[in-house]
Amino acid sequence: MHIPKGSTGLLEVVRFETALGAALLPSPDYDAERWLYVPNVYGEYRYILGTRGERPLICVGVNPSTAAPGDLDNTLKSVERIALHNGYDSFIMFNVYAQRATRPEDMEPVCNADLHAENMKAFDYALSLDKDGAPAVWAAWGAVIEKRGYLPGCVRDMIAVGGRRGARWFSAGKRTKRGHPHHPLYLKKDSPLDPFDVSAYLDALG
Repeated sequence: MHIPKGSTGLLEVVRFETALGAALLPSPDYDAERWLYVPNVYGEYRYILGTRGERPLICVGVNPSTAAPGDLDNTLKSVERIALHNGYDSFIMFNVYAQRATRPEDMEPVCNADLHAENMKAFDYALSLDKDGAPAVWAAWGAVIEKRGYLPGCVRDMIAVGGRRGARWFSAGKRTKRGHPHHPLYLKKDSPLDPFDVSAYLDALG
């Protein structure tokens, strides 16, 4: 379990470009040719965790927990299985907000604009990895999106970034009564991806 040590505003946030540069170098801790892990050390926030490929499925949760290369939790194991079943050669786990917190209730109450801005740079990079030029984004945050008032606004920023990259949005499994996309953990490994109108979803949330 990861419990935040305090506000990310008290940290010196590593810029995404700097963290990416380090992540692209060989690592003594994991196979950097297989894994993309940014930042490449365990800390209070994480931008990206995934495998390398030319056609990744970008799965979007609310915020990171404890997973790391070679030490995936059950949620990420499910993400990888569903990505491969749907014809993708890799997966990227991304999050609406980059702060690590196993329990969403422990997320900071106010959005750190600096951390969010770097997270959006990470999202743009993740989108750029699709060699077909039409990156697939799997909304998979469940009702947890309601835990913090700033999260829907973060998703709207993601929509804008994705629009410039030709992103296609999907969900998997049955949505909740309020329209939230299903969390990956309890999905069958052969779950198909369904088109998801993320803008209409946010408008309906109010």
